[in-house]
Amino acid sequence: MSEPILSVKDMKVWFDVRDDAAGGIFPKTKKLKAVDGVTFDLMPGETLGIVGESGCGKSTLARSIIRLVKATSGEAVWMGRDLLSLSDADMLAVRKDIQMIFQDPLASLNPRMTCGEIIAEPLKTHFKGMGKTERREKVKAMLEKVGMDPSQINRYPHEFSGGQCQRIGIARALITNPKLIICDEPVSALDVSVQAQVVNLLMALQKELGISLLFIAHDLSVVKHISDRIMVLYFGNVVEIGTSQQVIEQPKHAYTQKLIASIPIPDPRKEMARRKVRRAERAAS
Repeated sequence: MSEPILSVKDMKVWFDVRDDAAGGIFPKTKKLKAVDGVTFDLMPGETLGIVGESGCGKSTLARSIIRLVKATSGEAVWMGRDLLSLSDADMLAVRKDIQMIFQDPLASLNPRMTCGEIIAEPLKTHFKGMGKTERREKVKAMLEKVGMDPSQINRYPHEFSGGQCQRIGIARALITNPKLIICDEPVSALDVSVQAQVVNLLMALQKELGISLLFIAHDLSVVKHISDRIMVLYFGNVVEIGTSQQVIEQPKHAYTQKLIASIPIPDPRKEMARRKVRRAERAAS
């Protein structure tokens, strides 16, 4: 069995927030435990889905791993090195292998840069010796790989749809040939039909390139489609983790059961019957 590519151990991210209930003349603070002791392993080529309602700590956990948010304590061991203890220079070198896709496709792209410039930017940072012509050819090839027309290389973000902007974000993440991509709710701002296209694209690219994915979402129906394993977060804590099949078909924690119960059923009759059962259960309690 291969070693984990990423091991997160007892990760905690606490923030000081104003305690309005404390009273007094001088403001007092309390600890907001956004992430409170999360531990998990990610294997090479695996997709780990991280689910939970808004505010449960999913995005904070992801950002703390790559140091966009400062962790209070814990470890994020990447191929034998703790990312949290690296110098800024060493961390910059690691970022070539760990890329991120953000939630809002349009807001994550610089409106003053063309599509080609956006995708080429990581190459300028991590491959300084690469010439302009070679960069341009790599960008065109990557655009084609994510299902876009290379002739659109000189267009600006506002000229694309939301789905196309997210494909540009995926191309930017893939251009350095990373080993891990952290997907921070990459389809939540998209229409359902476009969501399916982006998820299928990520699955195809993962199979082709052998990359690992941390796929963050609050929609369990999307996560179960793409994930090998699923981790459920609740108020900054891991309440359940297991294979996708185990978590969906045999949920152990009550919170996981509620998440699964919220997944819509395509059959209107079955969905209506389930709602009647829920109403009956609430009335009986």
